[in-house]
Amino acid sequence: MSDLQGAALESSAITESVPPIIRVRDLTKIYRVGEVDVHALRGVDLDIEPGEFVAIVGASGSGKSTLFHILGGLTPPSSGTVSIGGKSIAGMSNQERTELRKTTVGFVFQKYNLLPTLSAEDNIKIVEFIGGRSTTFTPEFVEILKLLGIQERLKHKPRALSGGQQQRVAIARAIVKKPAILLADEPTGNLDSENSAAVLGLMKDLNERTGQTILMITHDPEAAAYAGRSVHMRDGRIV
Repeated sequence: MSDLQGAALESSAITESVPPIIRVRDLTKIYRVGEVDVHALRGVDLDIEPGEFVAIVGASGSGKSTLFHILGGLTPPSSGTVSIGGKSIAGMSNQERTELRKTTVGFVFQKYNLLPTLSAEDNIKIVEFIGGRSTTFTPEFVEILKLLGIQERLKHKPRALSGGQQQRVAIARAIVKKPAILLADEPTGNLDSENSAAVLGLMKDLNERTGQTILMITHDPEAAAYAGRSVHMRDGRIV
């Protein structure tokens, strides 16, 4: 065997040894609405590799938001298995799921959920304060603020920011704690086309520059095109 072949095999073995950062098997979720069982998820299987930018695409009612909430530890599944960073979340207590959201998963929502009485800077720092960590931005994070284009707007309150700037602050808040996974739920749903393109471009740039794993929920094929891979859902299943 040549040195080149040996190196290739060694590289392949290393690649194969890295498990998916998100692994979902036979996931179901059933909601009870009155006397009717609503099957939101029907046996979903999904793997997300570390560093991927994946879009989950589907119409309203397809199950994508239910999947998002389960992956983020916001609601438990009815059956099936979910592993985040090698840890199963199916049997986690409420406290353990809270810790998952504090340390491993960051959230970006369609509604920016910024506190109106705080500046952009304090809206970001409050996550660190609640987590009991230092509220001083590291040089590395300052570079991310520059990438997001909000370093000059940190002293402004949300009412003085555009919708696109507010969403960028929300992204910064989600990643300041260095989560392994960023979950974005329709992050451009409240933005015009220009701001949507800017925010999506920044998320793609963030993924490419830092290796941030991003899972984005969207109904918009144009938004999904920014991701490296798209997964389509219909009637609670991946199709």
